[in-house]
Amino acid sequence: MENALGIWGPQAILMAITASFTVLGMVMLVLAILMKRRWKPSYAFEFVFIGVMIGLVIYADWSSTNTYTAYQQDLNAEERAVAGNYVGEGEDAFDRVITVITFQWGFAFINENDEIARNAAVVAPGEKVLFKVVSNDVIHGFNIPVAQITAEIDPDEKRELWIRAPDEPGKYLIQCVNYCGVGHTQMKAWLVVQADMSDAEMQNMGENANDNA
Repeated sequence: MENALGIWGPQAILMAITASFTVLGMVMLVLAILMKRRWKPSYAFEFVFIGVMIGLVIYADWSSTNTYTAYQQDLNAEERAVAGNYVGEGEDAFDRVITVITFQWGFAFINENDEIARNAAVVAPGEKVLFKVVSNDVIHGFNIPVAQITAEIDPDEKRELWIRAPDEPGKYLIQCVNYCGVGHTQMKAWLVVQADMSDAEMQNMGENANDNA
């Protein structure tokens, strides 16, 4: 999964490598034009270059496989009803209600006590969680791959969706899937599933995630 609490991740690494090779290629092209003698690289240089290219392909394939695996992972295999749109049951039908504010380029999560955390929605295993999602600027997407649920959020509307949190504690990817500007690829957060924690401890975890952003 991507690192949701920072700007550095596999996508950023690949973009940096691509930009570096572009600049290097332009420099070598200028040198080739200006040089009086033709430069012939050694076999060792050629083998190293080929090795680097193969390494980049393997790294890109590994990163893509991890993302694909996250999308295909079952939330709770033994339970079919794990996510969906809000069906008007009333908020009392849910274990936790979280308001989500989407913005360029991040997420803010507000719990029932009006406590806010950025980049981390902290829940307990197996909880039925209602997300009330709004946008304060442009169209955003709200996607939790492990729950196989996605919503498009217009600036003038509120979407309400629910999931049943995974039984296994851990961090699960939340991301925007609608292009919303230059920072779109890093608009990610964590669904943090933590067992045996009080509401205060869960809030502290959300605040620590915000501090590390």
